[in-house]
Amino acid sequence: MVADASHVKYADEICEEVFISARERGTGIARRTPEYVAEKMLAGKAVIAIAEDGRFAGFSYIETWGGKEYVANSGLIVAHAFRGMGLAMRIKTRIFELSREKFPNAKIFSITTGAAVMKMNYELGFRPVTFAALTDDPEFWKGCQGCRNYQILESNEYRMCLCTGLLYDPSEHIEVADPADPKLANLKDGEQKSGK
Repeated sequence: MVADASHVKYADEICEEVFISARERGTGIARRTPEYVAEKMLAGKAVIAIAEDGRFAGFSYIETWGGKEYVANSGLIVAHAFRGMGLAMRIKTRIFELSREKFPNAKIFSITTGAAVMKMNYELGFRPVTFAALTDDPEFWKGCQGCRNYQILESNEYRMCLCTGLLYDPSEHIEVADPADPKLANLKDGEQKSGK
């Protein structure tokens, strides 16, 4: 579900889970504070999964960059007790949908070192890109300062790191109307049929 004020109580646990998971994998991850996570929840820019018994199960959030031209899907985490159940894909799908709902014309991107996240992004229509195709907003790259690989990124002038950049550009995904759709029957002769 889209997170709200009732979920702020999970912010500390989310940050701890992200930290533990990054340490276990030995990969870099940009650390976020509980205050930052709570801010995303209050702004309606996060998705959270809660088990029936009230336990935190998973989380992800969105952030806009470059004057809302870009949206980052970030911070995807599934609590240890809920892994292996397909929950990560459900959260990833919902955060992607939320990004499209809030910012329909924005390019959506993700950077990751994880093969599972790359696969999920690919299934949603993302493609791998160089960092040059991502936002050039310096504030985004400042968020990487908490990552153990930040020196690699900095030494390469923010052009490459150990992460892979993935991009969903809505202009590359044109929906084709079904000619049997009854809504199309109402178009007058000579009218241009739209892509939706």
